[in-house]
Amino acid sequence: MQATIKTLGELKQSGYKSKTVKEELRENLIRSIQEKDNPFTGIIGYEDTVIPDVERAILSRHNILFLGLRGQAKTRMARDMVNLLDEWIPVVAGSDINDDPFKPISVYAREIIAEKGDDTPIAWLHRSERYGEKLATPDVSVADLIGDVDPIKAANMRLSFADERVIHYGIIPRSHRGIFVINELPDLQARIQVSLFNILQEGDIQIRGFKLRMPLDIMFVFTANPEDYTNRGSIVTPLKDRIESQIITHYPKSVVISQAITEQEADVLPAQMGHVEVPDLCRLLVEEIAMEARKSEYVDQKSGVSARLTITAFENLVSTAERRALRQGIKRTIIRIADFVGVIPAITGKIELVYEGEQEGPFNVSYRLIGQAVRALFTQYFPDPQSFKKTGREPQNRKSQSQNNPYQPVIDWFGKGNDLALLQDDTDEMYVQRLYQVDGLRAAVKQFYPNADEAQAALLMEFLLHGLSEFSLISKKGVEAGGYAFADILGSMINMNFSSEEDDEDI
Repeated sequence: MQATIKTLGELKQSGYKSKTVKEELRENLIRSIQEKDNPFTGIIGYEDTVIPDVERAILSRHNILFLGLRGQAKTRMARDMVNLLDEWIPVVAGSDINDDPFKPISVYAREIIAEKGDDTPIAWLHRSERYGEKLATPDVSVADLIGDVDPIKAANMRLSFADERVIHYGIIPRSHRGIFVINELPDLQARIQVSLFNILQEGDIQIRGFKLRMPLDIMFVFTANPEDYTNRGSIVTPLKDRIESQIITHYPKSVVISQAITEQEADVLPAQMGHVEVPDLCRLLVEEIAMEARKSEYVDQKSGVSARLTITAFENLVSTAERRALRQGIKRTIIRIADFVGVIPAITGKIELVYEGEQEGPFNVSYRLIGQAVRALFTQYFPDPQSFKKTGREPQNRKSQSQNNPYQPVIDWFGKGNDLALLQDDTDEMYVQRLYQVDGLRAAVKQFYPNADEAQAALLMEFLLHGLSEFSLISKKGVEAGGYAFADILGSMINMNFSSEEDDEDI
């Protein structure tokens, strides 16, 4: 239609009927539901919660407020609503505010239609151009959103400031017949929020003394973070009252959903994946870090832990292994647990710490979160080490304890004064050789994973060491070269005490 219809007269003859934005969204959503088509492609984990709420709001022709912590796809949901608009709509050619040829509201459109009638030129607007978005910041003004008098336009056109044509429209009138989003609404100053009252309810706008009746046709979507209500600002009550549907968003409710989001959003090049193998264990461990952060006593839970943490952590994890492959001149390597030291920069920038966390420091908190993720995941791969502890008061000899506990030979090896360092930049051969030095480590893995190949077994052996350290059966510490050093837990405690005494003597 848009290729053949060029004038208002042709548009009338075609039988085209105007619809409001909310009618478009409603009708296209009804069709989408009936055809079992999902307009919110790429949104994972909201199928039974947020998406049904959004669909109900659209069917009710409501403006929407998405309320949730950062990284919960609030803006993504708003942008996907564009898919529910008609693909093309006619507008009066040259109009600043996408005037409907059948319902013009600007002076320009009304005058040109009065002058040319059915010969009024028509342009066609694609749905991708019917989306406006503004990040609310304290410096946003009424002129930015609504408009202002343009003295240059008045001078060039030789118009009086009393003439409506001197108005330069803001982003909201320019979003007429489309979807307009204000992100982080509480950051908008209260006096600016007040300017939205009539637009939402009556369709009136006032610009520098001009009282205009402009029934703007807009689907408003707002986003807000609950933290903003106390830290930075609030949504004024009359404005909140005019937003018909408030929809609560949330973080992924399971590791599986979180993993699907990470794999979809992570920007990892095919060339990188050609150099690096990422085992499922490591993929799950990335997600578990975020899960642990969302319940950590060191992390500010009111601020939230964005889904971007796992996305950037996964990208850093792949890059850590890729860097090793490039430095060693090898074609392919596998992710190791030691490589998780490389994801710490992705964690520190994605978490807000409470006072206790600030005292610990972001690096130490990140290091601790990785350890807690290992502990949480460990019992999904190996028996719980705590289940092998002695019960009752009867003494148990070392031989029978070793036979029952698959981890005991490993613990005993470190108890003899041995230690082990696993570094990021170790060659694959050196990495495997170091692991095989530990008595009983290969046997423990083989007992539970008899069919694992050498690379898989090596990863599981390293994972087992990390697990034992998290259950306080051996000690572990990070090393400056990038990686971890393991030792006997008792010996490490004694060394720490000696170091403390020496420091005291020096003082």
